[in-house]
Amino acid sequence: MEQRLHLNGKLVIRNKTYERDWGPLDKECDCYTCRNYTRGYIRHLIKADEMLGFRLLSIHNLKFLTKLMERVRIEIENDSLMDFKNEFYEKYGYTNE
Repeated sequence: MEQRLHLNGKLVIRNKTYERDWGPLDKECDCYTCRNYTRGYIRHLIKADEMLGFRLLSIHNLKFLTKLMERVRIEIENDSLMDFKNEFYEKYGYTNE
């Protein structure tokens, strides 16, 4: 559960890059985790196998997936789901097949 979906692609919180990162997981997210905890602190919790770290990531991931589904519904209504799919796949490094 150390990877999480991010609007600009995957964020691997275990990476040393985030060791002293005092920003939220996602600057555009308003979930409890992003409002109250930093990437550096969450990384510390995950590296220490603290359950709080996994719980905080779960809270964020649930919010992300809820927002993603809302966006999918909008794209379906606007008949632009395939464009969104291609954009999403590109951000996450998936191939369009």
